Amino acid sequence: MAELVALATIHDIPEGTGYVAEVKGKSIALFNVDGTIYAIDNTCIHRGGPLGEGDLEGEVVTCPWHGWEYNVKTGISVNNPSAKVATYPVIVEGETIKVEV
Repeated sequence: MAELVALATIHDIPEGTGYVAEVKGKSIALFNVDGTIYAIDNTCIHRGGPLGEGDLEGEVVTCPWHGWEYNVKTGISVNNPSAKVATYPVIVEGETIKVEV
C-alpha cells in the first residue's frame, strides 16, 4: 500500500537540480523544474545509471552514464518513447517534500 513519505525539503533541491533519496528499498530521484518537484525512479533502464546525478535541462534529465534522456514529468524516455521509468506523486507541505511510494 502506498504512503506519503517525507524525502526532502524545498531547500534541498534548488531550481534546475536533482536530488536522490532512498526509501522502502527504492532509489528515487527528485527534480525541481521551475519550482515544481517531480519524482522518478533513480535508475536508468538502459544500463542502470543514476538519473538523479544527471544534467537537467528544462523537463529532461540526461543519464550521466550513456546519455539516455527522460522527461521527469512523465518518466518517458526521449530516446525510446516506448521505454519509461516509474513516476511518483509528489506533495509539498510547507517546506517538506513528500512522495507517495
